[in-house]
Amino acid sequence: MTTLKIGDKAPNFEAKDQAGNTIKLSDYAGKKLVLFFYPKASTPGCTAEACDLRDNYQTFLSKGYEILGVSADSAKRQQNFINKNELPFPLLADEDKAVINAFGVWGPKKFMGREYDGIHRTTFVIDENGVLEDVITKVKTKEHANQILA
Repeated sequence: MTTLKIGDKAPNFEAKDQAGNTIKLSDYAGKKLVLFFYPKASTPGCTAEACDLRDNYQTFLSKGYEILGVSADSAKRQQNFINKNELPFPLLADEDKAVINAFGVWGPKKFMGREYDGIHRTTFVIDENGVLEDVITKVKTKEHANQILA
């Protein structure tokens, strides 16, 4: 789906998180960032993915990574997702899909024979200089931390 590849500059972005704080790519200058896009808060696959990242959060921090999740859910839905699963990282409420479109993860999907437009589960690992270090398009929701850290 996305046309971004390793070595590309990450698209600049700015969006509100679950608490209404403005978060932008420049906030992470000098740090590594795991930016994961997921279809819908509180669905089984997205919950498994977010909880796997949560369970390995200290390992990410110890290796210099910050984590940021993105979906088109409302801030209220994102906050409920955080509360329910005790997620230690912010989630962008990208309702206008500005960040989603910048990273090219919105498009046609198939599920149970039905075609529709939605978010393709994709993770971008961005280095300290804002360059894509990895692009993971085949996310294993229950083992995602290992995919990123391996």
